[in-house]
Amino acid sequence: MRPSGRTLSDMRPVSIETGVTRHAEGSCLIRVGDTHVLCTATLEDRVPPFVKGSGLGWVTAEYGMLPRATNTRMRREAAAGKQGGRTVEIQRLIGRALRAGVDRVALGERQITIDCDVLQADGGTRCAAITGGWVALRLAVNRLMKAGDVITDPLVDPIAAVSCGIYAGQAVLDLDYPEDSEAGVDGNFVITGSGRLVEVQMSAEGSTFSRDQMTQLLDLAQKGVGELVAAQRAATA
Repeated sequence: MRPSGRTLSDMRPVSIETGVTRHAEGSCLIRVGDTHVLCTATLEDRVPPFVKGSGLGWVTAEYGMLPRATNTRMRREAAAGKQGGRTVEIQRLIGRALRAGVDRVALGERQITIDCDVLQADGGTRCAAITGGWVALRLAVNRLMKAGDVITDPLVDPIAAVSCGIYAGQAVLDLDYPEDSEAGVDGNFVITGSGRLVEVQMSAEGSTFSRDQMTQLLDLAQKGVGELVAAQRAATA
């Protein structure tokens, strides 16, 4: 039995509330169980220097956790004067993941920045940030299309992410913190709405895993992402 009482293939409850901030071109609050992430999208008519003049658009991301997102207070990274390695790694992952579903030619030479702020953490924050980040991106692109600034929809496929792992010897979907902290194997899966893999991060933590177990985790991840994509589409309909 999982600590939460869920079956092996059960997701935590997922909700996505859109339009939660006044000024951002796209915004949502995604809740995956007790993990809550605020995602906003900002449109800018500029691109980084390495993209300038190419005619291509750019999607990037920033990620952070509020000091009391966890059970003990974390010092703000701004107070430390630099971002931690975990933060840099996660925000690069979010940017890579979201760009995988974007036709950058259709987007045109403009940048969309996705800000992901973790309000409360209970495992799977990077996955929730990717899933909610796509919703914020979708809403911002909808605004571009409504204004006639882009003609062809540059979002070619939804992007969502979910964690899976081996907990108590069994493959489970959507790890919460009690499971994540004790899992023998932990993985994050970024998958498109059409089932294509974008990125897989897997590691053994105290035990190894077999190819069959990896296949079990991938099957669970595809099931979970299917549910997340349905929630994304419902939120942006």
